[in-house]
Amino acid sequence: MLQGKTVMVSGVGPGLGGQVARLALRDGARVVLGARSEQRLREQAEQLDPSGERVLAHSLDITQAESCERFVEAARQRFGGVDALVEVAALDALFGDLSTTAEEDWRRALEVNVIGTLRLARAVVPILEQRGGGAIVLIGSQSYRLPPRNPQLAYASSKGALMSAMFHLATELGPRGIRVNTVVPTWMWGPPVQSYVKWQAKKRGIGEEEVKAEISGRMALREIPADADVAEAVIFLCSERARMITGQALQVDAGERLG
Repeated sequence: MLQGKTVMVSGVGPGLGGQVARLALRDGARVVLGARSEQRLREQAEQLDPSGERVLAHSLDITQAESCERFVEAARQRFGGVDALVEVAALDALFGDLSTTAEEDWRRALEVNVIGTLRLARAVVPILEQRGGGAIVLIGSQSYRLPPRNPQLAYASSKGALMSAMFHLATELGPRGIRVNTVVPTWMWGPPVQSYVKWQAKKRGIGEEEVKAEISGRMALREIPADADVAEAVIFLCSERARMITGQALQVDAGERLG
């Protein structure tokens, strides 16, 4: 679906970002990997494409405008342009409710998840325009309207703000041929959730399968989506098969929240 396209991915690691990059390569794209950890980037790049012909790894800190601009320029110099940007980079390890969330956590959540995401989007728009348009895919969280058991008020609020921003971006950038959509996952069976399941099982003295069953039992399909399942939806929205889709939130939740 992405033959001949160049896709940029922020927040590339062993989870969703890495899966998006892997599937983009599978479907024919050239991929630009971005993350703060240069060691992680090198490891991911070597695993994804040992030849280095279709992958470029470049350090990225979305809290810094200069870093975002260098990331985009590196993609332009290496591959001649960009067709899609997938924004996975986020700060999610923030827990607390109204009474327990520190003010600094509110600021960090908004700085990374909203301002940082939009900062990178702003940097990529001119180069997308040079190709006649393209796609920006944001990663949301169902926590913005379905509060989790462990309160994440700052994180959830930032993702709600990003959802609002998507509607504005779709309207603003649509006349330039740029589509903006959001993929909204539920629990994703990858390293973070696997660690959570192990922790809960040990803490409560029960089996890991029982913890998984508690989570998947709220889903119509009775299965926790894998990182790759969410990545498949992202790839679709990057492709020309979604050329008339913009300003939409696509839930990948195995039917946890119907409608």
